Amino acid sequence: MPRTPYRSPQRPADISRRSFLKAAAAAGVTAAVIPLHQALGAMADARVAQPPHWLDEAGRIRFRRDGITKVTGDKVFAIDIRARDMPGWPDEQAHGFLIRATRADRVFEDIDLAMLPDDLAPDRIVRDADLKADGVAMPERDFYGDLLLARGDTPVFLGHPVALLIYHDYARFRAAKRLVQFDHRAVRYGRDTGIRQRDPYGRARYVRIGGATPYDEDRFSALKNTMLMPAVQNRGEAWPDRNQSGGPPEQAMYWAGEIARDLDAPQDGHLVIRRRFSSQYVDPAAMETDNGNAWYDPASGRLHVVTGTQSPYTNADHIMTMVKGSRFALNGLTFHPGYTVGYGQKEHHSFPYYVAMAALYGDGRPVRMALDRWEHFQSAIKRHPFTIDTTLAVDRDTGRFLALRSALTGDGGGRANFSASVGQVAATALQSIYYLPRSDLAVRMEASRAPTAGSMRGYGTLQSMATTEMLVDEVAEALGIDAIELRRRNVLRAGMKNTQGAIPAGSIRAHELLDRAARHPLWTGRANRKRQYEADHPGYRYGVGFACVHKDYGTGAEAAIAQVEVSPEGRILLRHVCTEIGNGATSSQMLVVADWLGRPADDADFAVIDWPNLKLTSNDEPYSMTQDDQDQRARDPHWVPRITSPRSASNSAYYLSHATREAARVLFERGLWPAALSIWGEGIGGGQAAPLAVDRRHAVWQGGMLRALSLEPLSLDRLAARAHAMGLVTGTVVHTFNRWAWTEAEFDLDGAVVRWPIDALALRWGEGAPADRRALMTDAGYAFQPRRRVFYPPVQRNNAAVVYYAPVATLVELAVNGGSGEVTLLSHHSWMECGNMIVPELVSGQLQGGIAMGIGHALYEDLPLYEDGPGNGTWNFNRYRLPRAADVAVWRQTGEVIPPLSPSDPPKGIAEVTMIPVVAAIANGVAHAIGHRFRDLPVTADKIREVLS
Repeated sequence: MPRTPYRSPQRPADISRRSFLKAAAAAGVTAAVIPLHQALGAMADARVAQPPHWLDEAGRIRFRRDGITKVTGDKVFAIDIRARDMPGWPDEQAHGFLIRATRADRVFEDIDLAMLPDDLAPDRIVRDADLKADGVAMPERDFYGDLLLARGDTPVFLGHPVALLIYHDYARFRAAKRLVQFDHRAVRYGRDTGIRQRDPYGRARYVRIGGATPYDEDRFSALKNTMLMPAVQNRGEAWPDRNQSGGPPEQAMYWAGEIARDLDAPQDGHLVIRRRFSSQYVDPAAMETDNGNAWYDPASGRLHVVTGTQSPYTNADHIMTMVKGSRFALNGLTFHPGYTVGYGQKEHHSFPYYVAMAALYGDGRPVRMALDRWEHFQSAIKRHPFTIDTTLAVDRDTGRFLALRSALTGDGGGRANFSASVGQVAATALQSIYYLPRSDLAVRMEASRAPTAGSMRGYGTLQSMATTEMLVDEVAEALGIDAIELRRRNVLRAGMKNTQGAIPAGSIRAHELLDRAARHPLWTGRANRKRQYEADHPGYRYGVGFACVHKDYGTGAEAAIAQVEVSPEGRILLRHVCTEIGNGATSSQMLVVADWLGRPADDADFAVIDWPNLKLTSNDEPYSMTQDDQDQRARDPHWVPRITSPRSASNSAYYLSHATREAARVLFERGLWPAALSIWGEGIGGGQAAPLAVDRRHAVWQGGMLRALSLEPLSLDRLAARAHAMGLVTGTVVHTFNRWAWTEAEFDLDGAVVRWPIDALALRWGEGAPADRRALMTDAGYAFQPRRRVFYPPVQRNNAAVVYYAPVATLVELAVNGGSGEVTLLSHHSWMECGNMIVPELVSGQLQGGIAMGIGHALYEDLPLYEDGPGNGTWNFNRYRLPRAADVAVWRQTGEVIPPLSPSDPPKGIAEVTMIPVVAAIANGVAHAIGHRFRDLPVTADKIREVLS
């Protein structure tokens, strides 16, 4: 059966630490990724450490671990860094900026700096010809494009970089940039070539034909059979022939044809509605613009780079690749990722490579590049605009959904980036919270001359699910059924399959959110409230809108490493691959260990890159390897499909916490619990434990004490001292891997076989361990434990596309000014299901921030795609409206988290899903208010005014 990976094959590898170091060794250089705050620690005491009293008496978090560091202005963000701040760097700071083309229909001839007086001439100009002559080249060109446009070529997109100008002092840099930045004469163009026509970045299709019931085996699905990814050539693609008896691709096309036939000629009693929707081009508006500071030391040949990024290993690996083979003697790389908040926009973005490039031509000076807001609008990764053509068939009598067909088209802009992958995620999310017996979802991601769209919060799901929620409201109106009741009749429940044929994890609880929303006074009283409000507020139209969605979290190849250790005095140390990108993940991980150790970690190291105590290898091809390849490689106990994942896809709460929790659990089961039994068993006849039937299932931490049955409560420091004295396990390092299911492995420990949801393990024993056991601890004080067997999820499970969902529902009330068309949110209430929250305050912040982003998408934020858009370099917040406090009903917004199903219900990733339902809820509320349905976002005042005029 042909294999087709879920994520795009155009996606560059997410470089693991070990493959990064191996690549560095192959290049003959030494390389290191050192988080910025650790580098600055060389000049001051612990720059980022949990402050005293960050926990209250009950062990609850009082404020974020990094909160005081940030609000008091310590330099943990890359944008704050100057050369003098970095240990060992020269004090002289140079500055650079890019000149960009603002046309994409004429040949680029050269730059023209005639507007600059002689004293403002740049100290260095870098062109594509210089890079070619010196052997410097952008890595992964299919993904990122070229560094600079060559003379004689037509720009691929608006804002295409054509030259870099470097100044050795700030005053001349600032004066020159002010003269050049908005002067289009700085780029000289030649003959008219027209706009470049290019092949799409990707195309995919998911077809499913369910069984007789939602719980029966599918007749055809992506998970059972295949998804389609046709070859793209000459701006088109060739779909396989339709053949029910052919291979999986031909069968997929046959069933797609059957769905089309039934939708085009519906049976009696079937309602078929076809609608076209569109969503706009959006800027992430991250408060930290793209930036970096880098120094190439010609004496040592070492390159030092500081930047804000969500994918530091990939950036570091690609910088080495960029310089390898050039005239610059790269003898080493030190890469310092700073704290950042990028909403996905700083995931595999290209700007770090321009920063590194600038340093190579800095003449021994560090070069800083920091985009101002105009430049950031012009070049930062955007959210993809989509057009979505959807057809839905419904049984008129029951209101049950029968079939769904949708064609999605996204605009990826000038460089491929993650466009193909975003398209796949958008298509698989389109079903929203509903069970669909038959579905045909096809997506095409186009190349264009707009600035590049890529990874941004929502990753395609915002664009697709919002349209489904708008369509469901319209269907309810056509059938005369309450809109929430129609949703309840079709909601996906536990054990049912998604449009890829996969069964989601656990109980799907969107129906509980619907039940609560249906009872809410805003919904039940909306007709009376509309009459009363409009009577009390002449000239205004009142409306109530609702939407409910669930979104995936994770990527289908989530990997992590965590180490948990306890000292003889009972202090807990946590080391983790987790990095902080603004979501509070580092604070959360310190609390997770309390599940098994009774209290949060006392000390922690994050963004750990070096794991000498868990020596692993990986080919880092989790999406594209064959089953035979995986089976063969898995025989090596040191091999894993991926070392670690990027910090993205809402992966910290569930996936990273799993690694933390498992490391703590192993320490408890192999160290602290045996120590407790030893203490309770002291004395004649087996001590206080002898009369009782003591079992680990009785163990519970309360008030910082380990308790079981009526036994004496034990403190962690007492347990730790005994574990060390007995030579029990006092430290663990684990690796975890998830491909829409957790990997499990068997280990032979002390003559007994244990099976845990991890795939690699190293142990450290306490000070009282016998000599032969201490002799095994040769890997940085740990002993690697070879697994006996490992059970990796089959590679076919990539086609599940997603099985982990977090649902959110939002109800809004709004008023539309009949004269101006302005929409005012009067209040909104959200329901969320996210399992057991680690830090409720952080969840609340995610909900509030996400809703604000969704309101902006629904009503305000919009960019023209092409010549009038951000690519011309003239866009800023004076033209781009973000929601403000007055726009988000800041004092009349409420939220409710429904209780977890059990104490062991794991937390869910909710950073992205919170912003999605409010978009459709607003659109539906406007329809209720004025009687007109908008299908093109955003729903601006101008559009409403035109309808009402």
